[in-house]
Amino acid sequence: MRKSKAILFLGILATLISCARLTDTSTTKLYVFDCGEITVKDISLFSPGVDLGVTKKLTNSCYLIVHPKGNLLWDTGLSDQLISSTEGVTVGAGMFHLQVKKTLISQLKKINLTPNDIDYVALSHLHFDHTGNLNLFKKAKVLIQREELKAAFSNKAKQYHFDPSSYAEIDRANFQEVEAIYDIFGDSSVVIHAAKGHTPGHQVLLVNLRNEGPIVLSGDLFHFEKNRDHKRIPALNFDKHQSLEAINRIEKLIIEKKAKLWIQHDIDQNLTIRHAPNYYY
Repeated sequence: MRKSKAILFLGILATLISCARLTDTSTTKLYVFDCGEITVKDISLFSPGVDLGVTKKLTNSCYLIVHPKGNLLWDTGLSDQLISSTEGVTVGAGMFHLQVKKTLISQLKKINLTPNDIDYVALSHLHFDHTGNLNLFKKAKVLIQREELKAAFSNKAKQYHFDPSSYAEIDRANFQEVEAIYDIFGDSSVVIHAAKGHTPGHQVLLVNLRNEGPIVLSGDLFHFEKNRDHKRIPALNFDKHQSLEAINRIEKLIIEKKAKLWIQHDIDQNLTIRHAPNYYY
């Protein structure tokens, strides 16, 4: 009888250990990619009434989360095709100068991945500098807020500064709408939080890492630290009130989680962050 109970106990213990391994997030890794540079001719576009006529360079980051349940790419940056323009290109009536020095595909290749290895693409929003390579990831589920998805396929897409051609090759069935807060892998390790205002369905990403701790990837909640300090709202934002509400809510989340905030366009902060093939865990 005792032997039977011992065998049963060992069986239960083995099952628990097996389940723990299946949901173990200690191997989760976060890679940072260089997805281009944007030189803004007049940065007061992002800080109305401040720094009028001042030129500022912004970086453009993409991120890969390698999780036991799948690979998630956060934003896809400027199009890899821009690498063919060695001097870069100017768009937006001369307001923006864009340049790509490393392709996203080549950076994935250095860690032995291809677009077909990406299970999910989550987009902070659908502006062209975040969707430039989206068409490469045809097998991935694309996670965006319901309002962003609705706007993307409406006749007002270009009014929101979206580029429909940058997602035209993605099967509509591959777009998965999310609402407010979405726990991607069901274990609280990688969680989308709505932060609407920059666009109708803008969102940020909270990544909880074993060693590095929690990190919030900003999308365009802020473009650089100075705007964060003063809660300045870019002139091109969809809704100023929603933007301020999102800023206040995400700042509370950062305090609550004791998280770092990585501002995706802040070139100064970006220089302090290690890039792929190195990673955070």
